Amino acid sequence: MPPLVAGFFLDSGLTLSLVCAVIGLGFAFYLIKSILACSAGNDRMKEIAAAIEQGAKAYLNRQVRSISMIAVVLVVLLAIFKDLPTAVGFLLGAVCSLAAGFIGMRIAVMANVRTAQGATESRKKALQAAFNGGAVTGLLVVGLALLSVGIFWLVMKQINPEKALSSLVGVALGASLISVFARLGGGIYTKAADVGADLVGKVESNLDEDDPRNPATIADNVGDNVGDCAGMAADVFETYAVSLIGAVLVGALTVGPGAPVVYPFILGGLAIIASIIGIIYVNMTNAKPAAALMRGVLLSAFVSAVAFWPATQSLFAEGIKVKDVMSGVEATYSANGIYFAAVVGLLMTGAAVLITNYYTSTDYKPVRKIAEASVTGHATNIIAGLAVGQFATALPVLCIAASIWLSYHAAGLYGIAVAVMAMLAMAGIIISLDAFGPITDNAGGIAVMSGLPKEVRAITDELDAVGNTMKAVTKGYAIASAGLAAIVLFGSYFVDLKHHLIKVRHIAESDIQTMLDFSLKDPKVIIGLFIGGLLPYLFSAFSMNAVGRAAGAVVTEVRRQLALHPGILKGTDTPDYGTCVDIVTQAALKEMIVPALLPVLVVVAVAAIPALGKVVLGGVLVGSIVTGLFMGISMTSSGGAWDNAKKYIEEGHYGGKGSEAHKASITGDTVGDPYKDTSGPAINPMIKVVNIVAILIIPILF
Repeated sequence: MPPLVAGFFLDSGLTLSLVCAVIGLGFAFYLIKSILACSAGNDRMKEIAAAIEQGAKAYLNRQVRSISMIAVVLVVLLAIFKDLPTAVGFLLGAVCSLAAGFIGMRIAVMANVRTAQGATESRKKALQAAFNGGAVTGLLVVGLALLSVGIFWLVMKQINPEKALSSLVGVALGASLISVFARLGGGIYTKAADVGADLVGKVESNLDEDDPRNPATIADNVGDNVGDCAGMAADVFETYAVSLIGAVLVGALTVGPGAPVVYPFILGGLAIIASIIGIIYVNMTNAKPAAALMRGVLLSAFVSAVAFWPATQSLFAEGIKVKDVMSGVEATYSANGIYFAAVVGLLMTGAAVLITNYYTSTDYKPVRKIAEASVTGHATNIIAGLAVGQFATALPVLCIAASIWLSYHAAGLYGIAVAVMAMLAMAGIIISLDAFGPITDNAGGIAVMSGLPKEVRAITDELDAVGNTMKAVTKGYAIASAGLAAIVLFGSYFVDLKHHLIKVRHIAESDIQTMLDFSLKDPKVIIGLFIGGLLPYLFSAFSMNAVGRAAGAVVTEVRRQLALHPGILKGTDTPDYGTCVDIVTQAALKEMIVPALLPVLVVVAVAAIPALGKVVLGGVLVGSIVTGLFMGISMTSSGGAWDNAKKYIEEGHYGGKGSEAHKASITGDTVGDPYKDTSGPAINPMIKVVNIVAILIIPILF
């Protein structure tokens, strides 16, 4: 590679990535303009869409107020016990994560009614409206994450170079902690409303999905936006930002400044352009919805792989020398090895998408087996769904293990960090798929409640089934990337702790190797593994209980309204939608606090153990990664499969709607709701909160 080109990427690579982020944001605003130019349908459709939007905005405004009070306290504590740059970083990460969630919700409520209206014209127009709404969220999330981290890094290098690297951990913590709140609060809201609406509306009163006679139907549709749109946007913003920061930390601490620090930013910038190309393809193709979306992802991955090559070769023309964080042995890695690690990340993205699609799509055996099991009753449906989720862990975990092995041998711990960043760089197009799901779900609800023809609902149902699979696919992607990212963060914890003990505590490096051996022969490590392994179970238990309690309150309210006003089911009385909305809003805001703070409190408590904390805490980090990864994949896969098994039966299989098999599938779906949309996906940011807090408290407690 000519020196001039190499110098350009080294000197201007970060600026180039920020320009790509701005291009991504510009394209997102172009898509917003094109969405708004589409018809929003008739007055009844606009009225329903406005009610959904009003409920979502009311919840998010109250959530922001609740979270802000906690965030202010944490900012003050960080400023006192750590330093001001870290506190500022925390504030930036928190604000951007909240903004990503709010933007995701706002775009979804603009696109849902236009998707319903598009379905009155053609399937392609409905697909375009829903996908473009999702694409706006995807591009805004990655653009905002890349810009916020990049600008903060540039500014801190100018203001306080010594604190620039450590203060990035504050950004990561702010993004992660807010993401946990957003995921939990939104997940509790959406699934409490969904479960309550299904149990009384479908099972007891034999009402269809989104029937306007169901008092919980507006709350259910609001939940799709605050959980699957706002929650997922905050989640992926956090995952992207943390992966980028983790790669920068590992590059700076194990290799040194310069190309290893610039390279992760360049990967993110180039992938945004590749995502735009994939989005354009989906808009132009006439393929069926599922095929169009999958091909868009594959095209983006291919373009990214091509674009990564010249950047890698120019930045690392002479390779890198890395000192292994565990053994201390130095190794040299070539540009080809680093590029191979990036390709491993792209391949891991494809593997996560394809594997999760297999276990959650109506086109394949796992979902159809759950549908078949529904014929013999509710219990057999549940058993089959649990089995599918457990089977669904095998291939993703084996792929993650292979990715770790291959990328580590290609470029050490930095290679794993590069693989993670390459995987998350695809988030622009991947999140387009995720937000597509709740938009099509809302579109179907609007079609039913506004009395549109059955042909319209058939189109929205088809898109909704694809959307359910896409939501499961992207959750699988997010959890798989979290597993890889957590390995990088554990490496960062070890490197940062070692650096602190040498530079601040003045302990000899030979003594540190023994002190931080993290051997399984050491009981302290085993204790840490047990505590870390316990965390995802406790976390999930809190969130599942929260959904159950809130759903019970919704069930009671819906039953009360139907008993008190029999005219509701006859269509002569109008349900009180607002009460159900208020019930789930209050429940979500109340119930999200304890589980969200649980990982922070456990890490601080373990770290505070005199003489044992640092070693036990290392075990806690690994234990939470291992059990969290399995639980997250299993729960999201089971939930997605249960949901689509219900839809498969509703298409006319095994007796269709109203049959005993259908009733059993509804039970499975209600169990799967908190699995796939509350507990399962919230484990992803929880794992990273554990690791980031551990890194953050090193100079405070060790």
